[in-house]
Amino acid sequence: MRRFIVGLLLVLAAAAPLCAQIGKQVLIMVGTSEDKALTEINRTSDPAQKLQLIEKFYADFGKGDTALVAYDLFMNYYLNAKDFDKVLEYGEKSLALDPDNFNAAVTMFRAAQEKRDADKMFDLGKRITAIIARYKILPAPEGYDADPWNAVKAAALEKAEPNVNYVEYTLFNLGFQAQDQAQKIAYLERFATGFPDSQYTGYAEGQLAAVYQLTQEYPKMLANAQKVLARDPDNVNMLLLLADYYSEKGEELDKAEQYVRQVIDLLNKAEKPAELSDEQWQKQKSLQLGVAQSALGQVLINRDKLQDALDAFTAAKELLRDNQITYARNLYRLGFTLAKMKRPADARTVLTEAVSIDSPYKALAQDMLDRLGPARPAKKRPSTP
Repeated sequence: MRRFIVGLLLVLAAAAPLCAQIGKQVLIMVGTSEDKALTEINRTSDPAQKLQLIEKFYADFGKGDTALVAYDLFMNYYLNAKDFDKVLEYGEKSLALDPDNFNAAVTMFRAAQEKRDADKMFDLGKRITAIIARYKILPAPEGYDADPWNAVKAAALEKAEPNVNYVEYTLFNLGFQAQDQAQKIAYLERFATGFPDSQYTGYAEGQLAAVYQLTQEYPKMLANAQKVLARDPDNVNMLLLLADYYSEKGEELDKAEQYVRQVIDLLNKAEKPAELSDEQWQKQKSLQLGVAQSALGQVLINRDKLQDALDAFTAAKELLRDNQITYARNLYRLGFTLAKMKRPADARTVLTEAVSIDSPYKALAQDMLDRLGPARPAKKRPSTP
């Protein structure tokens, strides 16, 4: 990540050439003492000798903007030496001299990542985002027209994009990979609020919605799910989450039914994602369709449309068979519907299966079985004489 430009200025009176980089340009002319010192540093492979040469370069030339060259040399040296505190130390010096030094901030981020210092990583991530935001609105330097300047900016931003993407993905992944629920929430919330324009923010909000569902923090779950849908109205996971929640609670039934039917329509039109095998795609699609049908059944049972609800729960049954929890829940709902339709024998069969599955619905199914009472013995036919 060399922050300096080695070149020959053919027209000394001309303005400095535009360069597709973010931050100050430091021009070092060929043949100067600085150039010779840098050449010697780059040719030296012995670490101890290289450090001595860098320190000498800083002592001799580390005045004004040329100090940025020395700081860059120190940062890269200490990054290779895995002395990450030193990388951060010289990085702060570089940013103090040039707050828009994009490469220095990215190098510091990598050092903080190596240290596993999440707070520092988030701090540097926000500073990197701010550098990019300032650069995007930076006017053309005096003496340059807008068109070439805009082309230079576009090239610099394109060059910076892989590093920006790396920083944002790494910060999102801190939350995504966290095993502790509280830590996961903290990281994801920090990312979603600190990087609202990132391509990963929608994923972070979706993850938060799912985690808040598990922790039963439903207002936060709903808020994050709605944020995702504001960005992506056809997000199947969030549509399902909201439809399932509303139907289970017996609230917002019109909205729940709208979401369910939207999911079914989307899934019926969906093509297999390239990263999934045929088997994986069928399992995922079956589970999502099954949850949608079961949610639709809940909407209909709340509206006392028993036969329609029965049809929906029956359709969900086979679709959910590979997922123990949702399958057991659907069995309980199916048994409840059959009982309400005055079909106790069929209800007992379904509820008995639900009781046989170790799930949160086992006790509920058993309670309903108890209320149904034992099955009546079949009537004996009169014997013929």
